[in-house]
Amino acid sequence: MPQTVPRTPPEHPLDAALFQRWRLILFDFDGTLVDSQHGIRHCMTVAFEGHGLEAPEMGRIRSVVGLALEVAIGELLPPHARRETPAVAQRYRAAALALRTSDAFHEPLFDGARETLGELDRPELFLGIATGKNLRGLQFSLEHHALKDHFFTLHTPDTSPSKPHPDMVLRAMAACGCGPEETVVIGDTSFDMEMARAAGASALGVSWGYHSIERLQGAGAQGIVHEFSGVVPELLTMEGNSR
Repeated sequence: MPQTVPRTPPEHPLDAALFQRWRLILFDFDGTLVDSQHGIRHCMTVAFEGHGLEAPEMGRIRSVVGLALEVAIGELLPPHARRETPAVAQRYRAAALALRTSDAFHEPLFDGARETLGELDRPELFLGIATGKNLRGLQFSLEHHALKDHFFTLHTPDTSPSKPHPDMVLRAMAACGCGPEETVVIGDTSFDMEMARAAGASALGVSWGYHSIERLQGAGAQGIVHEFSGVVPELLTMEGNSR
């Protein structure tokens, strides 16, 4: 585990309170920061139907959002077709690229996301992303929404195993010189919560994404927020893991 780098506590009261609890705040992306469900459904439909397969219902798609693409598609494919996972995933990626370069691209930020990121973007805190989206798609979305400068560290399945494996959180902590007791993961799926807890970090669930509150709590969420305006207040009252 990396050594914690000493830093001077900030003077602003909000900064000081956050600094006492957290140094690294990791966000999931799809379903947490952006509402990407329509694009995901479109790309899944194109990918499945392109292989002569019935497209999965949105409820099933929502259940696997957050996993690495091949893992998610493997979960959605019928058993007899799972050997087609790489080819279906390739069709999905091609559909996603085509969508990003078309006028039909629609991936809005959730209300309050930009404001909350701005409030948390302080020298005393590291912000990062741990997502099931590939790096190419993540970078496009960050540039599209002009969010790239908020984040110090980005982690995707390009270099890590799929959630809920803790590797993305462990890599983020190593990149920032932070320990698990001062790290919190914010996400909308049970995979985010399980990933955080497996890395020894804290887990904050959001209720507007792909998994139910009950599923988030069952996976280890230590708090649940229902709108972005509640994120900072919850972070101020949540206790990190014991130092």
